[in-house]
Order: sequence, then structure tokens, then C-alpha cells
Amino acid sequence: MTQENRNLILAVVLSALVLFGWTFASETFFPAPKAPPAATAAAGAGQATPGANVPVAAPAGPQPAEAIVSQGARVAIETPRLKGSINLTGARLDDLVLTDHTVSLPPSKPIRLFAPSGSKDAYFAGYGWVGPGAPPADAQWTASAATLSPGKPVTLSWRSPQGLIFQQIVSVDDNFLFTVEQRVANASGSPVALRAFGYVNRTGRGPEKDAFNLHVGPIAVLDGTLREGDISFDKLRDNGPQTINSKGGWLGFTAKHWLAALIPDQQANIEARFTPVDGDRYQVDWLKPAVTLNSGEANVATSHLFAGAKEVRLLNQVRDELGVPLFDRALAWGWFWFIAQPIFALLQWLYDIFGNYALAIVGLTLIVRALLFPIANKQYASMAKMRIFAPKMKEIQEKYKDDKQKQQFELMELYKKEKINPLAGCLPILLQIPIFYALYKVLLISVELRHQPAFLWIKDLSAPDPLTPLNLFGLLPFELPPFLHLGILPIILGVTMWAQFKLNPQPMDEIQQKVFAFMPWIFMFMMAPFAAGLQIYWIVNNLVSILQQWVLLRKYPAPAPAPSGAK
Repeated sequence: MTQENRNLILAVVLSALVLFGWTFASETFFPAPKAPPAATAAAGAGQATPGANVPVAAPAGPQPAEAIVSQGARVAIETPRLKGSINLTGARLDDLVLTDHTVSLPPSKPIRLFAPSGSKDAYFAGYGWVGPGAPPADAQWTASAATLSPGKPVTLSWRSPQGLIFQQIVSVDDNFLFTVEQRVANASGSPVALRAFGYVNRTGRGPEKDAFNLHVGPIAVLDGTLREGDISFDKLRDNGPQTINSKGGWLGFTAKHWLAALIPDQQANIEARFTPVDGDRYQVDWLKPAVTLNSGEANVATSHLFAGAKEVRLLNQVRDELGVPLFDRALAWGWFWFIAQPIFALLQWLYDIFGNYALAIVGLTLIVRALLFPIANKQYASMAKMRIFAPKMKEIQEKYKDDKQKQQFELMELYKKEKINPLAGCLPILLQIPIFYALYKVLLISVELRHQPAFLWIKDLSAPDPLTPLNLFGLLPFELPPFLHLGILPIILGVTMWAQFKLNPQPMDEIQQKVFAFMPWIFMFMMAPFAAGLQIYWIVNNLVSILQQWVLLRKYPAPAPAPSGAK
């Protein structure tokens, strides 16, 4: 085997280690720093409004969200997929539960996205104005109806002592999109300049960590550019507030599966702000240019709020119907987004046919292998030829063992004459690395695959195989660390990879032989913490490779060993 081949093998191994081993290493040896403790002098988890930081005082110590919600005047939110309420103190949307997404495998409590000020991990959104006579942060609004539901908007109203009349007409669709129409009428008798704004405020960073393969925290698309790393939680703490001017766009907070995003008028010029606030709080908001209203004049502005699960269909729908740039990139597709998005679309299509994502993954594997068949077939044929000419290659190595340059020359001449590719098998592997990584991202971030069952004991394709013989399949009362939680699927993966390698021509170099001998078992442990769906993909891929190699080995059988003493 040539030096180039050795380098390529090393590159493949290192690529796999980077792609699949970094997550475990970073979480184990380089944990993210803990968020700074809340300042004792902070005034609670209230809002930091644009232009004036006017926090709302919170009770001493966090209270359960449900206890706070039960107090004070509210407008109920009832939709097919949401349940919650709008707090009439400050007109804050601070109580929102996603009824068809659960914290863990059902039966479990639903995901709470928004929580009111004074609760642990407070998280809420709102709209308002900055200027003389504008509603303060704790203004008491009145509502036109007791319940907000699809097709039944609610008008929130507040009148200033100067005679300014403010209204927020809030509507919601059947999914996660709110529409807010901000109206203000000047009945004060004198001109007034006002700036409309929208904000999302949260306490803490949530349970998920920002990482190289998954962005969690502030996110925005401003002037057509996706902003993530430069406005992350850490960057805001290190560098302070950031302001970016843009025409349209969107901004908010993202998690692996959930999103709260402000969508201003796409034709309006906005001042987008990203602010760290005392007490481990963060706020994103947009602020429009001032509008001067003479006595008797009125102004209307419409914007939207997406608050819910990052379902691909819904993100694309918002992008297309509202003309919101790159809204689909709220999902952290990663480096190979141009591959991950088509893979998800294909998976979804196959799921619509089979009704099971595990079968869809099998179908995806077969389709990918069919597309790569011409390349793989050529490479495997070359590998089979190498088995035929292995004795001749061994003879050349022995004959020129003291002249490496001559040895390489003779081997290359043999390859050229017999049309053998010494890199056989490497090209299909290299081509599949971006596909494999893209599928990894799809399983990691797609809420559609979250808690989706496969078969028998696999209840969640996006989670690792839960059963392992190392604790007698859960009979022994102890939990294993992730890298030792060796499930049934990773074991099958290792065995199939071993079988695949056994069908390959054995390297002449003893060190390479040892590397190839250990690789299946190293990958078995490396893949153990990854999603079961990813393991299914690799197992099926290995089985197809074994079948293809077996057929070609029958077509190109290895020669029988020479009789003892033959010349």
C-alpha cells in the first residue's frame, strides 16, 4: 500500500474522529462555563425596554410559573397546538405551553416555552412604544375578549393621561405564529413622536449548550446575513450590548428544537439590539424610527412573533408567505446544510410512504447507495482485483524490500497494467462523510424526528440505543457513562464493520493491518452515544457494502495458494 493510501486512511480516521468524537470530548473535558450568578441587587426578571431599562419587580425567590399565572388579569390562549395566556400587566406574552411536544417520552408534561417574570427561567415577549406618554412597563391593559384563539383576535387597549390611545390587536394561527398590529391615535392636542418596538426577554441560557455543531442563544438574520456567533451569550457578556441596523429581517432566541423570533415589517428600517441584563438576563428587541403624530392623527404598524417548535414545514411557510429572509436557517443545519435539507425532505417523503422514520432511514440508505453504485462498484471491483494480484504484489515487496523507490515504481506499474486503483474503497467512504454528517444533523435538530419510535426497544430515533448488555439490559441498578453505554445497535454496527473489513484486501503493512483490525471496535464505542437513527443508517450501509463486496468477490475470486514447494 502506497504512502498516499496511508495518508488517505489517516485522513478518513481523523475526519471521523473530528466529526463524531468532538461532541463527547468537548462536553467531558471542556465544559461550557457556568452562567454568572444573578446579581442580588437586580430588580427581578422583568423587561429591559428599548430606550429605558424599566424592570418589573419580582417576588423574593423564583416561584412556579403556574402559581404566578394564576394571579392577576390575563387573556387565555387556546389553539390546537398552544395553551397559555397574555399578562395584562405590561401586555406580555409570558405563558405559553406547546401541547403536542413533551419534555420526555410520553406520557410526560408538555414543553413550556414562555414563563412569567418571577419564575425560574422566565421567558416572555411583548410590544410597545418609546416616547412621551408611551405605556410604561407595568401598564394595566384592558382586553376586548377573555380568550385568544385562531380566527378570534383580541384587542388590548391603554390610554395615557395625555390622551394618547394605544392598541395592540393580537391574533394567532393554528400553529405558532402570532400577528400583532400596533395602533396609536393622538388625541392629546399636541404633536408627539413615538417609536414602536418589540422584544423577547429571557432569564438564563436554558439546559442546552452552545456548541460548534449546534447554536443555542441569540440569533438573527439582518440585512440578509445570518448572525449567530457574534451575538452569542458569551459574546454579549464579554463585549456588551450590540446594535445592528437593518431593513426587515428577524431576531430572537433559538434552542435545539424551539424558537422565539420577532419578525418586524420586512419593509421597515429597524434598529436591532442584543442586550445582556443584570441577573443573567438577556433581551433582543427591534426599534423603529420615530413617527411624529399631530393631534388627531394615527399610526398602524404590523409585525409577527414565531413562538414554538422549529418544524421545517412551518419555517419554510413563514419564509415564503411573509418574505422573511433565511427563516429556514433558524435550524442549525450545519456546514452541509445544502445536503441536510434535501436529506430531510427525502426522509419526510419516505416517512409519508412508510409511516415509520426507521423504515424511512433504511430507504434513504438504499437510495444513497443506489446513487453511489457506479462509483462504489468500480472501486469494489478494483479491490477484488487486488485480492487476485495480492501474491504478485507480495512478490514485488519481497523482491525490492531494500529499495523502496523501486518497489513503489514496480507496484505502480502493476496497478497501471492491471487497471487497479490502490485507493479502492476510500472514495465511497469520502463521498459518504458529508451525507453521514448531514443525516447526523437532521437527527440532532429535527423536531419531527424527536421521540419518534423505530421498533421494539427503540422508542426514540433521535436518542442513543437505551439497552446495553453491560448492565444486563437495565436489570443492574446503575447508569453507565455515555461512552460505555454500549447499546445493541452499536454492537451490531461494530460486527458488520468488522465483516466488511474482512472482505477487503488485507494491507501488506503490519501496522496498517493492526489499525484496520481495531477500527471496527473503536467506531463501535465512538458511535454508542449517537442517535439510534444514525446507527441504523450505518448498519444498513455496512450490510449493503458486504453484499456488494461478496458478489464481486464471486466474480473475481482469489487464486488458490500455490502448492507447497512449487516454483
